[in-house]
Amino acid sequence: MFSFSQLSQFKSMKAMKLVTLLTLVAVLQGCAAAAVVAITTGASMATDRRSVGNQIDDQNIELEAYNEITKNKSLNENANLHIISLNGSVLIIGQTPNTYLRDQAIKIINAIDGVVKIHNQIRIGNVTSITTQTNDVWLTSKVKTALFSSDEINGNDIKVITENAEVFLMGLVSKKEANAAIEITRNISGVNRVFKAFEYL
Repeated sequence: MFSFSQLSQFKSMKAMKLVTLLTLVAVLQGCAAAAVVAITTGASMATDRRSVGNQIDDQNIELEAYNEITKNKSLNENANLHIISLNGSVLIIGQTPNTYLRDQAIKIINAIDGVVKIHNQIRIGNVTSITTQTNDVWLTSKVKTALFSSDEINGNDIKVITENAEVFLMGLVSKKEANAAIEITRNISGVNRVFKAFEYL
């Protein structure tokens, strides 16, 4: 298990990688939208509706999930998986080449302490290309920018994760906020599908 200092260091490394990638996308696309996401990443942690304890628990779930999946050689070498936890509800997205590896990933997540629910959105197929992954980052930045521009919701309250042009929305929100976020997202060019994994206030 990771110590608190290791967790903080890991979070800082993740944030730096995210800022670097988003800045690169912003430069390549000639737009500041991705930079908006990078700037607000830190702010969202401070205004998170979850308690600090729940935020740490969710980080621990994610860290343990990635650690266990990395230890599974078949999953580590053949799958592309992303795990996001919100109050113990875990969204797992990405690709595995077959149902056996998909089931292995779900089994690993199920065994982690603190997991109360799993949103299984793993697709069976090839790992997405770098071009697709870059486009996903760009779509995420567009969605986040649109959410932050809305008067109906606070963009900090909603996590946006994009995989192969499918956008997944998570957050601790009211039903009115959830509906507004879905409507905004589904009308953004390039978004193929929208999936909600909200917890309601």
